[in-house]
Amino acid sequence: MSETIPHWLSKQAELKPDLIAIEIETGDTITFKELCEQSKSYAKKLAHLGVSKGDHVGILSTNDLSMVIAIHALSYLGAVIVLLNTKLTNHELQYQIDDAEMSMLLYFDSFSKKADHLQVYEKKSFTDVLSYKEEECSLQLEINLNETFTIIYTSGTTGLPKGVIHTYGNHWWSAIGSALNLGLSHQDKWLAVLPFFHVGGLSILLKSVIYGMPVYLMKKFDKNQFKYAITKKNITIASVVTVMLQRLLNDLGEDQYPDSFRCMLLGGGPAPESVLLQAKESSVPVFQTYGLTETSSQIVTLSPPDALRKLGSAGKPLSPAQLKIAIESPQNIGEIYVKGPMVTKGYFKNDVANKESIQNGWLKTGDLGYLDEEGFLYVVDRRSDLIISGGENVYPSEVEECLLKIQGVNEVGVTGIIDDEWGETPIAFIVQREEFDLKEDDIIYFAKEMLASYKIPKAIYFVNELPRNASNKLVRHRLKKMFEENNK
Repeated sequence: MSETIPHWLSKQAELKPDLIAIEIETGDTITFKELCEQSKSYAKKLAHLGVSKGDHVGILSTNDLSMVIAIHALSYLGAVIVLLNTKLTNHELQYQIDDAEMSMLLYFDSFSKKADHLQVYEKKSFTDVLSYKEEECSLQLEINLNETFTIIYTSGTTGLPKGVIHTYGNHWWSAIGSALNLGLSHQDKWLAVLPFFHVGGLSILLKSVIYGMPVYLMKKFDKNQFKYAITKKNITIASVVTVMLQRLLNDLGEDQYPDSFRCMLLGGGPAPESVLLQAKESSVPVFQTYGLTETSSQIVTLSPPDALRKLGSAGKPLSPAQLKIAIESPQNIGEIYVKGPMVTKGYFKNDVANKESIQNGWLKTGDLGYLDEEGFLYVVDRRSDLIISGGENVYPSEVEECLLKIQGVNEVGVTGIIDDEWGETPIAFIVQREEFDLKEDDIIYFAKEMLASYKIPKAIYFVNELPRNASNKLVRHRLKKMFEENNK
């Protein structure tokens, strides 16, 4: 049985026509009514180019208002949006274009050279589309929650990337679950700096039209612009990953954010306790979350009353979600399973992955964690990142958290390398602060005081930066390549 609701953007254009929907860094704004009108117009221009219901249309763009309009326009046509990571190589992009059976590629004008090298039936820049006439066509004024809306590819850290299918209902329930946890205020304005081609960034745009909430759009992360937005632009909520939070806290110093700023939503993997304590001391309201592409963004979030009491926890499942742990160790650590209406029904054209990952409605996340006595989730690591040394489990995040306590250490990345005697041993890559001159012996000496012997990194490498993806999340599997390059 299909469930339909009024198109969410049309509904907000009706309810809040003059309320600002999107504000950009230049100070320019667009209301819900204007966004609706421009998106419908753009939809008709796309229809002139032959885009119709069910077509798979790729979008290659950084955060920009034109991308927002294109996303809503495609929803009015009932097309399926395939969001592409702009940091991928042409080879990686081509794989996703072919795998997703894409019929058209829309791209931000600055990616014209990259688009030239991609093979797809039709490709147009956002500006190209504007030059076409509007085609009279029937637009979708209702949304069927069971229909596919987006396909977003996983990072492919454990094999080829997989296209995660999201229905309108997945995105709807993700937004509703978040609202039931964080609450809503007529004063809310969400700062969007996470890339819109990732589900965490996209979810903010969809919350905007589901809640009728303004969004402050940043093209890319800049700590100074971020601070300015929070202090001068009445931001109440912002979404970040750990490396962003670290840089913001270091820059904040003795200053404080306004009381009206009520939530720094933190995702992208476990955060070091030292960073959370620093946030607490600076009165920055950090709420940890846990989510995946497959869960349409967050599925577990720490509620406001528990934010300080359960420091380090990702919280409890959002209202319509369920969670369980397949316990595998004496410490009650095991693989995290989740279930709920925001969880994907599967991967596009990938029956093998669907059978492996989805069992009786439960999604095997591939992440490791445990529940405390009150049912709060603590995420330990990715299963694929787990280091087994001499039969002992070493969680990279634990070692990273320890080394971050060393004065002068700015960022840490830990991975495992093959060892003839122990099977695997951990190594660490460290970015130190400019004013310090740390030595490997300093790091090892500190680690010996804090960690069991099998957890101590076998080698320390000082680097200028760590490998991160477009969401600024650490990509640990690339650390192994860095090790290989250092030891040629």
